[in-house]
Amino acid sequence: MTLVRPENPQQARLVRLLRDDGPRSRVELGDILGLSRSTLTTELDRLLARGLVETAGPAASRGGRRSSLLRLAARVRFAGVVVTADRISVAVTDGELNVLAETGEPVEVRGGPEPVIGRAVDLLDKLRAEVGVAELTGVGVALPGPVHGGASVAPAALPGWQRFPVRDAFATELGCPALVDNDANVLALGEQHAGIGRTFDDFLYLKLGTAIGCGLVLGGALYRGATSSAGDIAHLPLGEDGPACVCGEVGCLEAYSGDAGLVRAALAAARAGRSDVLAARLAGAGTLTVPDIAAAATAGDPAAQSLVREAARRLGQVLVGLVSFFNPGIVVIGGAPDGLGHILLSEIRGVVYRRSAPQATGAMPVVLSDLADRAGLVGAARLASEHVFTTG
Repeated sequence: MTLVRPENPQQARLVRLLRDDGPRSRVELGDILGLSRSTLTTELDRLLARGLVETAGPAASRGGRRSSLLRLAARVRFAGVVVTADRISVAVTDGELNVLAETGEPVEVRGGPEPVIGRAVDLLDKLRAEVGVAELTGVGVALPGPVHGGASVAPAALPGWQRFPVRDAFATELGCPALVDNDANVLALGEQHAGIGRTFDDFLYLKLGTAIGCGLVLGGALYRGATSSAGDIAHLPLGEDGPACVCGEVGCLEAYSGDAGLVRAALAAARAGRSDVLAARLAGAGTLTVPDIAAAATAGDPAAQSLVREAARRLGQVLVGLVSFFNPGIVVIGGAPDGLGHILLSEIRGVVYRRSAPQATGAMPVVLSDLADRAGLVGAARLASEHVFTTG
């Protein structure tokens, strides 16, 4: 497919509006964007001729001659790829970023980027065949950890991926523009497009799990910072004598509150005899996992609940600083392990509301994301669309 992009800012605004709000009549588009009838007609006709926009039947009558609905063309199709420490997920979306098909599977990222990228491309090819998509308009890729220039930078969660040209590899394999960003940013984009963040111009997305991160949406746009490292909170130091972190330092937020930190604390509790539930699981399986901790905590085990609350308190301490500095309209938390979301949320809320200035938090909700894994896939497709739906 020859990439067709908007020719000017007016066309870019039109296609982004159709992406975000779905089919609209000519009258509605003109009203929302404040374009004159002649300008609107000229730009829409050009978009129709170039195959970016198509008609979608008659609009609701507003009196007089009935207008027609316009939507993004069926040829506009995006793909999203999300790579985590142990899994890849992929999806194909339409131009409005509705997921048409998705799949995923466990993967060994320590084997290097080439086999992971190859497998992601294979899965996308299967999805494209399933939904009848011959060519893609763009693909967005989410990676854990810092990303710059289309490659992972110092990726603790992706050993062997340092500076590998992930963006170029996907673009070559799929024959379309590829964009790569860290997973927290991509999740924030997904939340902005289809989640609770949709109604807020300023919000923080806190990503939990193996790697902790924060996506910042300020003034309606994702904020990346001067070197694309804004929101990289995983290795903020919280104590000089804290647990060892994968980055080589000690006392990092991720070492306390990431999945590995939770497991480390649970193992210590089991071995010290503070939790019969965790000790029995450790004796039977030889190790502990986050689902084991979640099961113990939800069953009422005091030690499991205590270590989860301690991890949440550390997260809350960091959020206090972020909330005071950025003054978001809402904080959205994603990636909480199944069964632990509400325990974590309760403790985080307590710290944030108690320690932050009332002016910053008086009307600021702290909530769990309701998009689950869909946030990353939609956000990755949105990342690609942000590039394609700019002027050529």
